[in-house]
Amino acid sequence: MEQSPVNDLDNAKQPKSTLGVMFRGACMGLAELVPGISGGTIAFVTGIYAELVGTLARFGPASIVQLAQPKAFWQQHNLGFLLSLGVGMGLGIIMLAPGVRFLLANAAPLLWAFFFGLIWASVIFIGRARSRQALRSYGSLGLLLGFGFLLLPMGQIESTWLTLFVGGAIAVCAWILPAVSGSFVLLLLGLYDEVIIAISELDLMSLSAVALGCATGLALFVRALSWLLQHHEDRLLSLLTGFMAIALAKLWPWQDADAKVFFEGLLWPDQYAALTGQSDYVIWVGPAAVLGFLALWLLQRVTRQA
Repeated sequence: MEQSPVNDLDNAKQPKSTLGVMFRGACMGLAELVPGISGGTIAFVTGIYAELVGTLARFGPASIVQLAQPKAFWQQHNLGFLLSLGVGMGLGIIMLAPGVRFLLANAAPLLWAFFFGLIWASVIFIGRARSRQALRSYGSLGLLLGFGFLLLPMGQIESTWLTLFVGGAIAVCAWILPAVSGSFVLLLLGLYDEVIIAISELDLMSLSAVALGCATGLALFVRALSWLLQHHEDRLLSLLTGFMAIALAKLWPWQDADAKVFFEGLLWPDQYAALTGQSDYVIWVGPAAVLGFLALWLLQRVTRQA
């Protein structure tokens, strides 16, 4: 019987170093800054996905009672792991958000191409361990759902504390899945730019709304996800593999960022250069994609040892 890739990758019995977990967190934070990339994908390929979902699923009403015994609470809820991961994510987001914002504004084709290669490697990495039957049925369903997802029009709602709270709650459900991008969900809602600006400028009021929304969304969603992974892992991950494969289109290097419908924003290199007045980087997108593919492969190899 083929071994589950989640169990194989996570090796939950093997302790992971604090720095190793923080490094994974930083990579997840970087992933969530770019629409089309999922932090859940990074968690999966770096070997902490099952531990992350299982740890988050431990929180519930009973956790409040357990607070009376701080040491037992810390151990029962694996808070050392969550703290290291959270610190890594926070540092990654704060340190890398300005750079990502600069690249999106000045060299977007190279950034998109790099992450295209990274997600391409992720599709191969996750999909190769799935059964053929599950990939044919649930993978095909994921392709159809992903195509429909890309047809959704980009929204533009007013940025208020409440909308940021709701946006965070929805986006975090995408963040925990190894296929769907929380940033892309924010983009669909029209809140992506506001969140990136809030991070870059350390707008604590806006960030508190997003953080509370994320906490609420996780509390409502992670238990269901944990159950699905335990009972229908092959089907679920085959579905998400198909979804992630079609979502590669979101990482097409030349895009019109102002297009209201995604497919209307796909451009040829010369169209992109004419629209933006910037270089199309056509010579460099191929190497950037290969670099992204190799980065994912290297990341997966390195984190197995950390």
